[in-house]
Amino acid sequence: MRTAAAPDLFTAIPGSYGMKAIVDCNSFYCSCERLFRPDLRNKPVVVLSNNDGCIVSRSDEAKKFGVKMAGPYFEARPLIRQFGITAFSSNYNLYGDLSWRVMETLRMLVPSVEVYSVDEAFIDLSHVPYDQLEQTAMHIRKTVEQWTGISVSIGVAPTKTLAKLANYIAKKDKQASQCVTVTATREEQLRMLQSTRVENIWGVGWAYAEKLINQGIISAWDLSNMPEEWAHRHLGGVNGVRLIRELNGIPGKEMAAPLTSKKMIATTRMFGQPVTELNDVREAIATYTSRAAEKLRRQHSAAKTISIFLVTREENHMTSFKRGATLHSHITLPSATAVTQELIKAAVQQAEQLFRKGKVYKKAGVMLSNIVPDDSIQGNLFSPPSGNEYRYLMDVIDNVNFSMRDDVLKFAVTGTTRDWKMRQELRSKRHTTRWEELYEVK
Repeated sequence: MRTAAAPDLFTAIPGSYGMKAIVDCNSFYCSCERLFRPDLRNKPVVVLSNNDGCIVSRSDEAKKFGVKMAGPYFEARPLIRQFGITAFSSNYNLYGDLSWRVMETLRMLVPSVEVYSVDEAFIDLSHVPYDQLEQTAMHIRKTVEQWTGISVSIGVAPTKTLAKLANYIAKKDKQASQCVTVTATREEQLRMLQSTRVENIWGVGWAYAEKLINQGIISAWDLSNMPEEWAHRHLGGVNGVRLIRELNGIPGKEMAAPLTSKKMIATTRMFGQPVTELNDVREAIATYTSRAAEKLRRQHSAAKTISIFLVTREENHMTSFKRGATLHSHITLPSATAVTQELIKAAVQQAEQLFRKGKVYKKAGVMLSNIVPDDSIQGNLFSPPSGNEYRYLMDVIDNVNFSMRDDVLKFAVTGTTRDWKMRQELRSKRHTTRWEELYEVK
């Protein structure tokens, strides 16, 4: 355990800059699957993307066998068969629910939590004394694992960027670090910066990393010594300056307040198979609009602008992995609404205008914007307002679908067979969100 030390010129202690930490779930999708499959503990597991296309999560055991992240599933199949690796389709119902449980656990343990992604959250540890940082981080890690069953790694530092680097160090050797790395002093931060390559810095993409390496900037330490004027000119302006400061222990990204309502809502999916018929496109767009409208009502909002897009398949078969052309359109409604049928009407109208016979479509999406609270919708003299009966109808549909699941009540235009639906041939049960799929103990 860490012991208290007298602060010196190289010491950054809470008070000058509050300490932050990032809690990152280890191989999150794989951990969710293993939670209900104890027989897969310490065995190789991978989880696939939409339509079982690419590998988006790998357990440590699968990484050791050479399974590549984001690699196509069909290319990895020989390795998967050779080493007996278990593969799962993405089960977003399960992952979303377990993510919520992890975040709620963190909120019970610390005063401030900023959810960064489905498997990561920044937490504020400025209230923790310097000599108790490691003990506190260990307590958080063990509590999350005990309460949710999901293992996590924690990096602690004065800034978010340094915390991400500390988390990277913790995950590199989980056994030695016990999944926790604390870099509270400047000495510890300097050692970390010197041992980390620039491509592993949060916010440095592959293009910037290549550019930096070509200029002889190899490590995070090299980058931290670059002038701010240079960063502003060569590293993305203000974002580059903020990155340099964060590497030097000066916070540039404070804890963000929880987002109570979204400014834009989108629902997009790859089709389970190539789509060529207008009816299939119409059904998909109507279905995605229904889901976006549910999200809109959940935050008590209404939208005035609805956009859709269709992605065509690349016609050249030699470039089958290249993204095809994207066709998009938008409509601004006379007044903001959260009524599903009104939004569907506008979305389907756009889909019919964009559709071209003979084209092959592989993806579609719907986006709602110009979002306002539903209790402050500005009226329009030239169009009648949505009747109150529609609000009651929407509430009934949402309540029934929430309790019964799987779109028990739906609009006819969304279809019944939905042959275009996303492929999930290897999906596990939705153990925590479906009564009929609850985990059974025999």
